[in-house]
Amino acid sequence: MSEQTPLIRVENLTKHFPITKGIIIQKQVGAVQAVDSISFDIYKGETLGLVGESGCGKSTTGRTLLQLHKPTSGKVFYNDIDLTSVSNADMREMRRNIQIIFQDPYASLNPRMTVGSIIAEPLEIHNIGTAAEREERVKELLELVSLNPFFINRYPHEFSGGQRQRIGVARALALQPDFIVCDEPISALDVSIQAQVVNLLEELQEEFGLTYLFIAHDLSMVRHISDRVAVMYLGKIVELAPRDDLYENPLHPYTQALLSAVPIPDPVLEQKRTRIILEGDVPSPINPPSGCRFHTRCPIAEEICSQEAPVWREALKGHWIACHLVK
Repeated sequence: MSEQTPLIRVENLTKHFPITKGIIIQKQVGAVQAVDSISFDIYKGETLGLVGESGCGKSTTGRTLLQLHKPTSGKVFYNDIDLTSVSNADMREMRRNIQIIFQDPYASLNPRMTVGSIIAEPLEIHNIGTAAEREERVKELLELVSLNPFFINRYPHEFSGGQRQRIGVARALALQPDFIVCDEPISALDVSIQAQVVNLLEELQEEFGLTYLFIAHDLSMVRHISDRVAVMYLGKIVELAPRDDLYENPLHPYTQALLSAVPIPDPVLEQKRTRIILEGDVPSPINPPSGCRFHTRCPIAEEICSQEAPVWREALKGHWIACHLVK
C-alpha cells in the first residue's frame, strides 16, 4: 500500500434523500441526511473498513461512491477523475474499473437467469469477446471463486447462500476492476461461511491487487480484513485510523463504546473490562442534533458539543477524529 497514491478520493460527500408530500404536485418537506459532508482517501491495494450501527449511512456511502446514488454535493475522484461530473456514457465505461458486491446474495441475483448469464452480463454490456470467449471466461471465474464450472447452466435457487455470494464475487470480477465496494458481503451468511468468503476476498486482493471498501458491522471481521478503519455515526465519519491504532487506542467516545461491546474470548479479561453502555436511541437522520451528532448519547459531552460541529482533524499521525474533547 502506498500512501502517496490514493485510488479513491472523497471530498465533502453529501447525500440527502428528499421527503415529499402530495400526490400530483410533490413538495419537499424535509430530507433524510444519510451522508453529510464526509472526506477520506482509499489507497491502491488497501482495504478500508467502514463500520457503524445500522442506518448510519455506510451502504449509502458505498453506493454514492459508485454513483448508483447521485450525491447531493461533494466530489468523488477515481484516479483523479471526478466521477460526479462525468457524463452517463463515460460513467458506463468507468464501471469496468469500479464494481460492487451486494449485501444480500438472495436478492442480488436474478432468479430467472442462469449463473452463466449472470456472470457474463457485464461482459455482454461492454461488448467484450465472442459468445464462446465469454463462456470460457465465466468458467474461469467460477473456478476462481472455487465453484464447479459445470454449474454454468444452473439457477441461483440451486445454490446455498455462501455459493450465491461467490457468484456475486465472480460477477464483480468479470471486468477485472481495480476497486470493489463490498457492501456487508457476509452479514446474510452463516458464521461458518463468513470466514470462507472473507478469505476468498483476501486471496483475490493479493492475486489481482484489488482495492476494497469493506462495509460491515462485525468489528472483529473488519479488524481481520482491513488495513485502516473508518467509524461512522449518523451520516458522519467520527474516527479514521490504521487498524491496530484504532482497536488498541480508540480516541472517540463512540468508537470506545463500539469496541467495548466486542466479546473477548478470554473469560478473565472479559470479566475485568468495563462495558460502555450508551443511553438513549440514535437520533433521526431527518432531524439530526445540532453541533456534534453524538452529543445526545456521549458520556463526556460538554456544552460546546451541542453548539458547534467538531472539526475533522489529525489528532495523531494517520489518526483522524471529529471530537472537541479529545486532545
